Amino acid sequence: MRGIVLFLAWLFSLMLVAAAYGADSSVPVPSPSPLAAMEAEDAAFTAFLTDFRSQALAAGITPETYDNATRIIRRNQRISDHNLNQPEFVTPIWQYLDNAVSAERITNGRALLVGDADILAAVTARFHVPPEILVAIWGNESDYGRGSMGRYNMFEALATLAYDGPRMDYARPQLLAALKMMQREGYAPETMTSSWAGAFGQTQFVPTTFLAQAVDGDGDGRIDLWNSPGDALASTANVIRSAGWVDGKPWGTEVALPAGFAYENADLDIVKPVAAWKKLGVKTIQGGELEAADQPASLYLPAGAYGPAFLVFPNFKVILRYNNAASYALAVCLLADQLKGAPAVIATWPRGLAPLNRDERLALQTSLSTLGFDIGKADGMIGAKSRAAVRGWQKAHNLPADGYPTQDLLTRIASEAHSPVANR
Repeated sequence: MRGIVLFLAWLFSLMLVAAAYGADSSVPVPSPSPLAAMEAEDAAFTAFLTDFRSQALAAGITPETYDNATRIIRRNQRISDHNLNQPEFVTPIWQYLDNAVSAERITNGRALLVGDADILAAVTARFHVPPEILVAIWGNESDYGRGSMGRYNMFEALATLAYDGPRMDYARPQLLAALKMMQREGYAPETMTSSWAGAFGQTQFVPTTFLAQAVDGDGDGRIDLWNSPGDALASTANVIRSAGWVDGKPWGTEVALPAGFAYENADLDIVKPVAAWKKLGVKTIQGGELEAADQPASLYLPAGAYGPAFLVFPNFKVILRYNNAASYALAVCLLADQLKGAPAVIATWPRGLAPLNRDERLALQTSLSTLGFDIGKADGMIGAKSRAAVRGWQKAHNLPADGYPTQDLLTRIASEAHSPVANR
């Protein structure tokens, strides 16, 4: 009763204030306080959970499961902030690889190849994925289970994302899948930790992938990707095999390009048989002839014409299906090679080149658009259209058309875009 009285008093006072301000339109009406706005958001979030309950029950979730999963959660403002304002990552590829394929990670991974040899042998026999690939993914995702696997409650993270924002279409199916995980496996909801985006476990699954492809790898009758390396490795192997991994085939190789090479051919979307790359003068990094002439391959230049070049095969693109970032796939494959004792990358990285930040990428796209190149949407993301536009500008200026944006390239393109000639 006291709460109702307080609410009516607050509402009446607000009406009086509005009436007073309404008499003089020159006086601005005060905006709601940040605290009031947050309380309104929290109330709307609670209403969303109530509405989503009906959807979950219709999908086969029991009332007990839903209520147990959601009784301890609330809208997480930090996750909302992550959702709307992701941090800007401008780490150069060579710096990323320094961490992902560090000497410590190689040493620890080799120790695990020996120490967990029985587990890995069983997983490899079952799924036909090399142990070094599995260990490399394990290392990159959670530092072999030693690093962070997420500190958020999975239901709080996914419900916050599902309630509102740009990831609602992703998060709502994941939230349902997480509830099914809990119900099927008997997990306690407070133990189901994840990243702010809902990825979890030693090899960072999402709930829908768990339901479709997670397996019991240690034979104890349950699946625990947080605490069981056997389950995590077997589940990852199942995903990799299902994505098309071909046992006995390489992921790729470091190569050397001839002088005057047509760099517009260097793109993961351009696929040619190895024989065609040989005709273009591509050789092994040691200068020898390429093998596997019928194997389809793409040329990947992580730092454009300035750094190492890799001829990558279908198995490389399988790793991309696990995590759709070429730098991640390269890190996994290079780490796997070095776990087996292969040498590190031979060509030199252009460590003096600074990557473009988001504002600079936007400026590059705007300048290219001003000059008549189709960059698609100017969003600060250098996608296929933006790379093609950079290549077009480079070719028009007799430069290596690698599509790789640099500070110098930005300066030159912006200068041309702002010249009187460009604006006639």
